[in-house]
Amino acid sequence: MARNIFGLDIGTSNIKIYSKDKDYILNEKNIIAIANKTEIFAFGDEAFEMHEKAPDNIKVSFPIKNGVIADFDNMQTLFIEFIKKITKQSRRLPSADYYIAVPTGITEVEKRAFLELIDHMSVHAKRIMVINKPVADAIGAGVDVVGAKGIMIVNIGADTTEISVLSLGGIVLGKSVKFGGNKLDEQIINAVKKEYRLVIGAKTAEYIKCELGSAIRQAESFVEVYGRHVVTGLPTKCRISSNIVYECIIDFINQIVDSIKSILERTPPELSADIIDTGIYLTGGSTAIRELDTLINNQTDLHVNIVDNPSECVVNGIREIIENDKYSEIAYVPKTRIIN
Repeated sequence: MARNIFGLDIGTSNIKIYSKDKDYILNEKNIIAIANKTEIFAFGDEAFEMHEKAPDNIKVSFPIKNGVIADFDNMQTLFIEFIKKITKQSRRLPSADYYIAVPTGITEVEKRAFLELIDHMSVHAKRIMVINKPVADAIGAGVDVVGAKGIMIVNIGADTTEISVLSLGGIVLGKSVKFGGNKLDEQIINAVKKEYRLVIGAKTAEYIKCELGSAIRQAESFVEVYGRHVVTGLPTKCRISSNIVYECIIDFINQIVDSIKSILERTPPELSADIIDTGIYLTGGSTAIRELDTLINNQTDLHVNIVDNPSECVVNGIREIIENDKYSEIAYVPKTRIIN
């Protein structure tokens, strides 16, 4: 019987797992709730509902920080639970091959931690293949990466922004910027506390960002949110202005744009000519900021493509690599792995 094949995109905010056997993509929050220090209380989307609401005996946490594994044990527990959920197995996981997309702007030690998640006897991995995340991202965006044409892809995630120039199936230039959508949420939390004397949580900040966030100043609009007043300590409702949101996030958005320009300045002329023709591809969950493509276009004079379903672009690329022999050389065997 043929083994199943899984494709993994392990992000800071969400984990995406493709199962070839079921032709299914799981996309859930990469978060776990541990009760009394040892018991798995909830994981994934269910645990996210408890975030910032749990009692002291339940610790709810994201095991990935800044694009790397910060809590290995909880991340491995999460990974195994998600595979069990897909395969509907309660104990032993089925033998399978695993394709994992690994960020490029991390150290070899940090890359090895991603591999060790899978290279564990309880996982029963028969084969592990590694894919450079920007390459999978471009394939998921529908771009032909194996040709000699230059491609620029910008993935704006929760904690990191990866900017890459690709050609012939490889990375010519790359840069990882250590901030993304979560940094914008933090800025909104601080601005709301300063301007309105209101303490809000990360979920509320993300809601404000989605409703009011824009890379170019718009006509003023408002949303109503609830929080705790700094002075009285009581729950209260407040109207948040889009102008305040714009002012607190624009500096960080401009840093992303400056990083894109920095990579463009270092790009070889022939590849630059290709990028003028194809434009810049924006992927990642944080590309939902309004007018981000317009701002980048204004600053670079390049066409900006926002792909469909940008948050699942990498995992869709992994699926294409698994299913299409055209990309058989994109995935590679890691140099070292533990023999189970």
